[in-house]
Amino acid sequence: MAISGLGSHSISLFFFVIFATFLHKAQGQNLVTNNVSVVEGETAIISCRVKNNDDSVIQLLNPNRQTIYFRDVRPLKDSRFQLVNFSDNELLVSLSNVSLSDEGRYVCQLYTDPPQEAYADITVLVPPGNPILESREEIVSEGNETEITCTAMGSKPASTIKWMKGDQPLQGEATVEELYDRMFTVTSRLRLTVSKEDDGVAVICIIDHPAVKDFQAQKYLEVQYKPEVQIVVEFPEGLTREGENLELTCKAKGKPHPHQINWLKVDDDFPSHAVITGSDLFIENLNKSYNGTYRCVASNLVGEAYDDYILYVYDSRADGAPQKIDHAVIGGIVAVVVFAMLCLLIVLGRYFARHKGTYFTHEAKGADDAADADTAIINAEGGHNNSDDKKEYYI
Repeated sequence: MAISGLGSHSISLFFFVIFATFLHKAQGQNLVTNNVSVVEGETAIISCRVKNNDDSVIQLLNPNRQTIYFRDVRPLKDSRFQLVNFSDNELLVSLSNVSLSDEGRYVCQLYTDPPQEAYADITVLVPPGNPILESREEIVSEGNETEITCTAMGSKPASTIKWMKGDQPLQGEATVEELYDRMFTVTSRLRLTVSKEDDGVAVICIIDHPAVKDFQAQKYLEVQYKPEVQIVVEFPEGLTREGENLELTCKAKGKPHPHQINWLKVDDDFPSHAVITGSDLFIENLNKSYNGTYRCVASNLVGEAYDDYILYVYDSRADGAPQKIDHAVIGGIVAVVVFAMLCLLIVLGRYFARHKGTYFTHEAKGADDAADADTAIINAEGGHNNSDDKKEYYI
């Protein structure tokens, strides 16, 4: 029984050693490859690598399991496959002018017992065509909404479209249409309300795809806006005095350029001898009857706008610019005056409080013992009735 048990243990140990040796051998060879992404029309590199090869044969198979290379021999009659490198530890093959039909799983195979396999997935990327940028209208008036579409056609995988207005990112609405062979067309619609500041600003459609970089198209916004008006005093530089002349210029810009510029006097008749030449207004020999608000109105297809100039004619002897009332200074002076008055009232009040007395006369003294008023007067302060001795204290 002991011999029999020992024999069974030896057999088990023998098979364990064989299995461990085989497992170590298989793991030690370590066949590896890598997935490849390649743009259509370019070249893919397929690599089969073996660590610690024991002279086992390496071969490369296509997705249909046809042998492309057996060691350094190419049985497959496709000249696009070329041997880049061959050794005991590596089989490196290039595939030029890749097309969609070349996509799939390639097999690296090592002739061991049993054979080892590793897989390389080739993904073919198809870049989109040139982006197509279209707008609903070429010219937009300020305050209105416009729509711009950007289309990236025939890509694999589907493209992502981003929008920029100048340096500001915007959000569009994308739709994806699947075509054939997992090809896609993506269209993004951008809606935005424009202002006059958007005139001449670029709206950029950016295509994000793994097969291309910096792929974009742009369109410059053309925005119409109503005029901006400003009245400029050409003469005089300082005060407008009686007897002098006044010259004003109305500067107006807009898109389209203002086609009409009018001068008028608000709530009054225009001076009879005022001269209007295009955008210029000239009034000679000023007098105070010309005082009032003069308005320049400019208009174009989008709308109209105006600017006002208030004329005040000074006496011919007026010198310098009219002084502006500084309310802060006046407020400070008033505060100082009020404070001084309060201090004065406090001082006077304390003074009067300190000198305040009781009103009385000496006539009252002795009145209690007197039979009549005359006797009371005589008895007061020793009986002196002289009026010079009478004292009164009052305030």
